[in-house]
Amino acid sequence: MQAEDANAVPERNIVLIGFMGAGKTTVGKVLADKLSREFIDVDELIASERGMPVTEIFKTMGEAAFRRMEKEYIQDLCANKRSAVLSLGGGAFLQQEIRDLCMEQADVFLMDISWELWKSRLPLIRDSRPILQNKTDEEIKALYDARQAIYARHHCKVDAGSQTPEAAAQALIDWLQTRQRQLS
Repeated sequence: MQAEDANAVPERNIVLIGFMGAGKTTVGKVLADKLSREFIDVDELIASERGMPVTEIFKTMGEAAFRRMEKEYIQDLCANKRSAVLSLGGGAFLQQEIRDLCMEQADVFLMDISWELWKSRLPLIRDSRPILQNKTDEEIKALYDARQAIYARHHCKVDAGSQTPEAAAQALIDWLQTRQRQLS
């Protein structure tokens, strides 16, 4: 991407949402690199600053405590109005306040992935995702389905399952540039 292309993208945070393992972090890093922006994985930020993995936070403090932390971090990131690419954990958008804040102050992109493709990734991520611990495949499918309604609120949806991370990132840039031209 050329410098003038990056300048055609509005200076707002870009927020990536979607089910765990959909590619938010992978695409987010590529997108941040293409736009010369900082990439922040909110779960990784929380784990780093708390000195323990998210799975350990869930075990020792509980999901409710983690969700409070998550909300505080996202509110802080949005309040700073940084021009960053933020990857939210799969459950972050469950909180109405986070949805409202992100939709108002950022460009929100859904990294969409089909159930069948996601299910093929399950063995690779099951142990590292606290919300999947001790759940049957049927319970996980129910969770996937329930979250799709939450993820329906976004500015743009990208099929993250059928294209390379580079192509998905470019699709996001194209959308941002088109929207910027429409607003100008």
